[in-house]
Amino acid sequence: MTDFKSNWWKILGIILLLYSVVFGLGVPLKHGILQVDQFTTKSNTQLKIKVEGYNSHYDEYATSAWLKIDSVHYIESNLCRALSATLIECAFYIPPHLPSKDSVVSASLIIDNKYDGYAILPEAIFIEQHIIDVSKGESLWSPSGSLENIHINKEFKFPFRNILHETVRNTFYHVSLWFAMFILLIASLVYAVKYLRQPHSDFDKKAYALNAVAILYGILGLITGSIWAKYTWGTFWTTDVKLNMTAVAMLIYFAYLILRQSINDVDRRARLSAVYSIFAFIALIALVFVIPRLTDSLHPGNGGNPALGGEDLDNTLRMVFYPSIIGLTLIGIWIAELKFRLATIEEKVRMN
Repeated sequence: MTDFKSNWWKILGIILLLYSVVFGLGVPLKHGILQVDQFTTKSNTQLKIKVEGYNSHYDEYATSAWLKIDSVHYIESNLCRALSATLIECAFYIPPHLPSKDSVVSASLIIDNKYDGYAILPEAIFIEQHIIDVSKGESLWSPSGSLENIHINKEFKFPFRNILHETVRNTFYHVSLWFAMFILLIASLVYAVKYLRQPHSDFDKKAYALNAVAILYGILGLITGSIWAKYTWGTFWTTDVKLNMTAVAMLIYFAYLILRQSINDVDRRARLSAVYSIFAFIALIALVFVIPRLTDSLHPGNGGNPALGGEDLDNTLRMVFYPSIIGLTLIGIWIAELKFRLATIEEKVRMN
């Protein structure tokens, strides 16, 4: 019982990590639209497109489709014919005028049935109009009310995100690793400051152990991020400012490890390590959070590209995302504790 009381947080860390793996990989995605076979059309024409769905049942349930220009202007398809469970053919009559002054207007595609619920593909079709008449366009694209009756799938499923698809699950690992890394680095920073205020070898060893585990998490974060980038951006690495600044920040922390190995005097090594740890953390904040926000970036959360909002992280994802952060943090603290105990034993052996 005593062991359980003292080690409950380790057990909790293991449970949360297992939970994030089992549920993070096991829960299916909602209905989505992968692609359409045609992207452009003209006004006053009959448009016929084939739509490839994901986790869909088009051949089992009556399906409807709409082209939506904005929140109040859309048209409904005059034909939806299922070709298979994941392939459907939809036909639309595109009116001669659009509710816009632009010569080319994008329309989102909405596919819906009572079992799968609705799915949206933003900017699915680009429509070119030759004669602009906004007033006529508004009347031709006036809603009939049918879009108000679309179905919502209430099953516990993760949201389907365009471009990301199944890789949305990497949110539980790539992003969680970075969150856990920053928590460990903050803890290490606290011990570094404690050492400078009151030099004690335990403070130095704890700061080092936490930094070492945080660096490991950073490496895993870079690897999982590169794999994600390969799927979504088509390459493992780009010249994106967030990626490059993060790599520089990790190199600064690698130098921390090299610094400790290059100094033999224990007290001098501890003092320099503590000072360097503070410098490295300040550099990390500037490189990862400040500089990428000053310019455009492909990476979510930077350069006007939102992240962890309602469009990227809904309540179902949060049910796995937050436990994953807590689990990785607790496991990281456990590893750091083992590393601290090992360093303490090695110190006693040297003294004897």
